[in-house]
Amino acid sequence: MNKLLRTAAVARLPRDLHPVAWWVWAIGLAAYASFTTNPLLLLLLVGVVTLVVVARRGEQPWAKAFRLYLGFALFIVVTRVFFRVLLGAVPGHVLIDLPEIPLPEWVLGIRLLGPLTREALLAGLYDGMRLGVIVVCVGAANALANPKRLLRSLPPALYEIGTAVVVAVTVLPQLAESVQRVRAAQRLRAGATSRVRRLRRFLVPVLEDALERSMALAAGMDTRGYGRTAGVAAGTRRVTSGLMLASLVGLCVGVYAVLDGTTPGWLAATMVVLGVAAAVGGLILAGRRVTRTVYRPDRWRWPEVVVAVSGLLVVAGGWWVSRYQVPIAYPGVSTAPAVSLAAMAGVLAGLIPAIAAPAPAATGQTATAPTASAREEAVA
Repeated sequence: MNKLLRTAAVARLPRDLHPVAWWVWAIGLAAYASFTTNPLLLLLLVGVVTLVVVARRGEQPWAKAFRLYLGFALFIVVTRVFFRVLLGAVPGHVLIDLPEIPLPEWVLGIRLLGPLTREALLAGLYDGMRLGVIVVCVGAANALANPKRLLRSLPPALYEIGTAVVVAVTVLPQLAESVQRVRAAQRLRAGATSRVRRLRRFLVPVLEDALERSMALAAGMDTRGYGRTAGVAAGTRRVTSGLMLASLVGLCVGVYAVLDGTTPGWLAATMVVLGVAAAVGGLILAGRRVTRTVYRPDRWRWPEVVVAVSGLLVVAGGWWVSRYQVPIAYPGVSTAPAVSLAAMAGVLAGLIPAIAAPAPAATGQTATAPTASAREEAVA
């Protein structure tokens, strides 16, 4: 009993949570957003994500980029509404009678401007909010998960693809860090006051810093032998290719069977299971050609499990609402949206990481610096 309590206390010490757990949680909230266009539920999702990020983000550079994702989500909403105003042709209650711009006859079904209806405005707002909330969820995962540890946690077969994905998703956080450094340096200097000159003094150092980071990353990857592969027998390569092809066919057929209501349920489940099994076998065989090791791999403890399960609960809640409470998941643009306790409970399940996840590690303190035995002795 005492050992179990010590293990639970060690898991709650300040440290960085496993990045895969944060991504599972964020993808769960993004999936809920894809299941609904209810603006009340989408705003509640944004509130849940923001509270968790504020409570559990660290002081690393990527943790400061969450506000950029919020701004990008707002830009998406405004753009979606603008295009609805520009191209929308939804009948309903007219708010503003804008003049219509005539187009050639070969542009059938498209018109510019014209009467702006309340239904068109709300439809653009709902669609834009849904996409914006998905972007906010991805930004939350970027702000909470360490991208380097995420790359280290990927299977060997997906290492090259994972590197490209990690580099892509960390461009915005790294850019935010460069902007903050350049701004802090320019505050200490006197210089040009005109907007054009200030913009030039700002953009050039940011681009130069990004180039230096890219060169340093390339040099570090080269010195660590990135891209070196081990020799694999021809038979193993053929088996791997066959398994991957079978997994693609199985997953495609299984997903189509799931989406098609006329297909028997047992056939859909069987094809999905076979596709996943073939994919796992192919990844294991493909990972043999990647010769890399991981020093002190990240361990899954009960906080990681709780955070991941909370994301799965949110997905289940969103799926249930979209299937059994369709008017709440997809409210009409002519009536006021409503919510239910079940729909709100599914969203509020995403708040669990704000309590269950440990506090982030301080700056300069590695998440795995103290060993498990040393931390247990400290707790004891």
